[in-house]
Amino acid sequence: MKETLLQLTNASVHYSGVKALENVSIKIDEGEVVVLMGPNGAGKSTVLKALIGLAPLTHGAVLWHGAKVTPVPHEMPARGVAYVPQGRQVFKNLSVHENLQLGGYALPNKKDLTNNIEIALHLFPALREKLGTKAGLLSGGQQQMLTIGRGLVADPRVLFLDEPSLGLAPKVVKEVFEKIREIHEMRNIAIVIVEHSIKSALSVAQRAYVLSHGKVVYEGGAQEVESTGVLEKVFLAADWSVG
Repeated sequence: MKETLLQLTNASVHYSGVKALENVSIKIDEGEVVVLMGPNGAGKSTVLKALIGLAPLTHGAVLWHGAKVTPVPHEMPARGVAYVPQGRQVFKNLSVHENLQLGGYALPNKKDLTNNIEIALHLFPALREKLGTKAGLLSGGQQQMLTIGRGLVADPRVLFLDEPSLGLAPKVVKEVFEKIREIHEMRNIAIVIVEHSIKSALSVAQRAYVLSHGKVVYEGGAQEVESTGVLEKVFLAADWSVG
C-alpha cells in the first residue's frame, strides 16, 4: 500500500474576504501523478500555494507523512517538496547552470548537487548545450524545461507543476508532457499538476481532482473523469455548483 506523503485537510483560504478555497481536502500518495483541473478562479493554484506555504490557511491543516506541519516556502524543499510556479519563472540574468544550482540550495552537500544537476541534464539534454547561456535568452519551451529541471535538482519526493503548458506552442506542450511522463517513470516521484490542457494532463495522471468555486466537485481516477460529465459542467456552466 502506498504511503500518503502530503495532505490538505478541510482547508479554507480567504484573500481579502474572498473565499479562494472552502473546506478542501486533497491527498498525494508516493509515486503517483495527480492533476488538479477546473476553470479560472476555481482554486487550483491556491491548493499548491496552500501546501507550500504561500497561501496561509484560515481553516484546516497541512499534513506531511500524517503529521501536521506549518509549511514555510523556503523550508519545503528540505522536506522533499519542490514547486515549479506558472509563467516560466527563471532567473533571466543568470546562466542555465546557475539556475540549476539554485534549485539545490537545500541539499546537504555539493556532491548531491552535482549528481542532481547531471540527472536534470540527462532528462533535458537541450539544456546541456546552453549551460553558459543566460536563461532569459532561452526559448519559451527551453525556459519551461529549465524550471522543471531546477525543481528536480532539489531531489523532491513531491513535485508541483503549476500550468506547465501555459503560453507554449502545441508541439512544445506535447514535449513537456512527454518529459513529465519520463520523469515519473525514471524517478517514481509524486507529481501534482495544475493544468488547463485537459487531454495532456489526463494522459499522464492516475488520479484527478476537479475544483469549482473553491470546492472539490470530483475526486477519482483520471481516466474516469471524462465519462462523469463533471468537466463539461464546471467549464461550460458558470452557475453550476454541487448540491
